[in-house]
Amino acid sequence: MSEALLILTNLPGLAEAETIARHLVERKLAACVNILPAVQSVYRWEGVVEQASEVTLLIKTTSSRYAELEAAIKALHPYALPEIIAIPIVAGLPAYLNWITAETQKDVNV
Repeated sequence: MSEALLILTNLPGLAEAETIARHLVERKLAACVNILPAVQSVYRWEGVVEQASEVTLLIKTTSSRYAELEAAIKALHPYALPEIIAIPIVAGLPAYLNWITAETQKDVNV
């Protein structure tokens, strides 16, 4: 069985976040995406300390779908260097983890 993953990424606005979330779920690259608005990020970019209001996505997927999911985020993301962090889900409600796996299975007819 493929390992469940929680993927984090931040976007500059709600419209971009909703577009990427829907894309990932419709293509079965993610079982679920939570959109968390209004986070404040402080980071160094090209030698300058920046601060920005961003929207965070919490993406539930599996390790077998990670490469395609990463490619999709990179293709759709407006940042030159998008944050894409994968965290293994080491424990959780078994039925929920099974649901993640079932919802991210590739369609045989595709």
